[in-house]
Amino acid sequence: MAQSLFMALHARQDYAIDVLAPPWSLPLLERMPEVRRGIALPLGHGEFGLGARWRLGRDLSPERYDQAIALPNSLKSALVPFFAGIPTRTGFRGEMRYGLLNDLRILDKSRLPMTVQRFVSLGLPPEAELPDPLPTPRLRADPANQRRLREQLGLSGAEPAIAFMPGAEYGPAKQWPLPHFAALADRLADRGCQIWVLGSAKDHPAGEEIRALAGGRVFNLCGRTVLADAVDLLDMSAAAVTNDSGLMHVAAALDKPLVALFGSSTPDHTPPLSKRAAILYLRLECSPCFARNCPLGHTRCLAEIGPDGVLSALNSLGVAQAGAAGDAD
Repeated sequence: MAQSLFMALHARQDYAIDVLAPPWSLPLLERMPEVRRGIALPLGHGEFGLGARWRLGRDLSPERYDQAIALPNSLKSALVPFFAGIPTRTGFRGEMRYGLLNDLRILDKSRLPMTVQRFVSLGLPPEAELPDPLPTPRLRADPANQRRLREQLGLSGAEPAIAFMPGAEYGPAKQWPLPHFAALADRLADRGCQIWVLGSAKDHPAGEEIRALAGGRVFNLCGRTVLADAVDLLDMSAAAVTNDSGLMHVAAALDKPLVALFGSSTPDHTPPLSKRAAILYLRLECSPCFARNCPLGHTRCLAEIGPDGVLSALNSLGVAQAGAAGDAD
């Protein structure tokens, strides 16, 4: 979603944009033409690391950046720009960051309900109107890596591939039931589609369960690829079915038809930024709860979205029929 900010900045002026980010995200930054350089933040998630942030800030000081935009609202995210002596340091007030940020904005959640709107607004003067429409993220694929992946992973190019992303780093309350994924895989395989399950090594057991329940008619690629590979595999896919996750946003940024499943979170805040997305969200009285685990123990918000509903959404995007037509031919 930050790419929309980078694109908005470039629309105003041809800025040189460097991005300080966790090491795992650098391969995504390499696929964004607006980004000059990604800089790894050498700290784990939630780690304060005052000394490391001070050293990094002093190392970046000779770059003489004109402005820093702090997207997270945490106090620690404002430290490196302060230590680097960057003259304009922009961000929302967040965790009381007075002094660390000198272009301090007050977040009006009613005016900026979506995360992407908040990001883009930080690249504009205070109270400026957002561009309409907002810039839509677009990632670049690597054709050479795509050829390597097909050969290395044994993936055919003859049948349309549907990518499944069953993981959700935040917790089980954001995960569509694995038996539902498997039932959908069966239906799509009957129509002549390949099924690729994408995710990290943590998602490998989920991929194996889907594969077993679907009678082995699934390629479980979880843990066999890195993030840049997932970008290229999604670009080769005909469509994606995904929980509300980082890979959902990657698929949207590749302009892939996708079905996005929301339960404990809400598309009102973090929807896939694509006109080719079908969003399934039941809006039950108990959602969104934003909990990692369902507080009521039933996860009805996702369990009651059945495989037939997802297949119908794929049909509406013109995806499942294409597989059936290809099979009939």
